[in-house]
Amino acid sequence: MLVIAGFIIVIASVVGGFVMAGGHPVHLFVLSEYIVIIGSALGAVVTMSSKHVLIGLIKQMLGSFKGNPYSKKAYEELFKALYELFMLGRRNGMIALEEHVSNPHGSNIFGKYSTISKNHHALDFLCGGLRPVIDGKVKPDQLKVLMEIELDAMENEHHAPIAVLTKAGDAIPGFGIVAAVLGIVITMGSIAGPIEEIGHHVGSALVGTFIGILISYGFVNPMIVAMEAIGGSEITYMKCISGAVIGFANGMAPVMAVEVARRSLSSDVKPKPEELEAMLKSIGK
Repeated sequence: MLVIAGFIIVIASVVGGFVMAGGHPVHLFVLSEYIVIIGSALGAVVTMSSKHVLIGLIKQMLGSFKGNPYSKKAYEELFKALYELFMLGRRNGMIALEEHVSNPHGSNIFGKYSTISKNHHALDFLCGGLRPVIDGKVKPDQLKVLMEIELDAMENEHHAPIAVLTKAGDAIPGFGIVAAVLGIVITMGSIAGPIEEIGHHVGSALVGTFIGILISYGFVNPMIVAMEAIGGSEITYMKCISGAVIGFANGMAPVMAVEVARRSLSSDVKPKPEELEAMLKSIGK
């Protein structure tokens, strides 16, 4: 929602200032200029992307409008789910976790916590970390390597759409110049006409440069930063899961494994030690 609010502020500031200076908003909406600039930018994005990257780009852009889902509540539910899993594994052995890991969507533990049960990437990552330990395919001290490799792959996959949008955003002012030059070409074709007509064509051409700069610096680049922030929060969330799972697999008590995860967080989402203690005690009740 903050992205939408930011876009509204940008539009209101630009249009409002233009009107205050005596301009007419309708003069800023030259359809042909928008078609040249936005169409060229979309074409560049398609050229630079694979199908997978395009799908990821659309998802990340839509996600930036929804806001960052990795809130303090999301971490609280994660800690509760991890603690329940670890306590079950501690009491009944790692084999007791198999039914939850093999079918997480049918798990009565994950089902209690909507923020993690609806987060398919996090759920797959968590279960993927526990599964080889339960099956005995890797030793606990080897698990860290597996999870770090998967985290690197996630980070690279998230960065690819952002890289494409960054290059497109940098090119948009150039497409604005292209649109402006096309407008000047049209102006030169009517140079012998009335002065009012020439002024109209020149104004329309200048709008192309204006649109290109505004879209790039007022919309695309800020959205890229928002997408990067959400991506960074997702990686932090996954690292939190990784730290807890690796700690538990290496023999840490459930509460200490969760504490390891808590300490990896920034202050805005990190619960205080007493909050974590009360949170975990409430599970039994």
